[in-house]
Amino acid sequence: MPFLPLPFDNNGMPKSGSEPLLAGRRRVPPHAYFVVSAIFHYLGPAFAVLLFVRVEPLGVAWLRIASAALVFALWRRPWRVWRVLDRRTRWLLGAWAAVLAVMNSLFYLAIDRLPLGTVAAIEFLPVVALAAIGTRTGRNLLALGLAVGGVYLLSDVRLVAEPLGFAFAAANAFLFALYIVLGHRVAQSPHVRGIDGLALSMLLAAVAAVPLGALDAVPAFLDPIALAAGVGVGISSSVIPYVCDQLAMARLTRNGYALLVSLLPATAAVIGVVVLAQLPTILEVVGVVLVVAGVAVHREAPQRQS
Repeated sequence: MPFLPLPFDNNGMPKSGSEPLLAGRRRVPPHAYFVVSAIFHYLGPAFAVLLFVRVEPLGVAWLRIASAALVFALWRRPWRVWRVLDRRTRWLLGAWAAVLAVMNSLFYLAIDRLPLGTVAAIEFLPVVALAAIGTRTGRNLLALGLAVGGVYLLSDVRLVAEPLGFAFAAANAFLFALYIVLGHRVAQSPHVRGIDGLALSMLLAAVAAVPLGALDAVPAFLDPIALAAGVGVGISSSVIPYVCDQLAMARLTRNGYALLVSLLPATAAVIGVVVLAQLPTILEVVGVVLVVAGVAVHREAPQRQS
């Protein structure tokens, strides 16, 4: 699962209250934080694929969510914030958590059947579609056409061989779009700021994901290596990149960040080759390139001033 969105103002700069982690870190260029985030976003899932030989995908997904929730809980102690939230904000965080739990589970089921780069590229199609719906410009229509063309090429290669894997990837992509919408609402809420909203939702997601993957995760508790690897997947997939995203987005404009995000499907494909030896076909390379171009070209609708 890629980036955590933050609200931007009409000038394309982050809104007030979205810079809780910046003190003492301004000497590090924001692009450096993004590079770390981009690598770990898909390095963690690549390690998860290697872990599938010991633990079922849904078990690994639950270990990822639960270990990240534990880290955020110890760091942020989000229950202190929960006590003072109104009912509407609690429902919003609960909805975001439910999407997070199901989305991550579907993502792991997808990468168990499809190359990491393919799943990542499919995941970004709704991002471009949301932008095209929100801002109907020629630029966004072009972006949507490029992304759809790229996903079509990827589906043409994989749909016959792995229809279930492609279905999981498509469902994950739909939930990723919903995750972004809810994530923006959380980020814009005056009642919960910065990492605290993420920490609360991750804790709730760990509970929500219990019926989905906790039983499959039981073997890991009898295997110290698998358990340590599962915790490592959680930290590398959901802690390091999310924190780096916060640090990068708080200092980059909307357009600057969107341009960097366009590299994520390509990053996933490269990590798939290096870590998992998932060599793409020519058509898959062209498909990923088209999706990258679509994400790079698209522009989101400007946020309204609150």
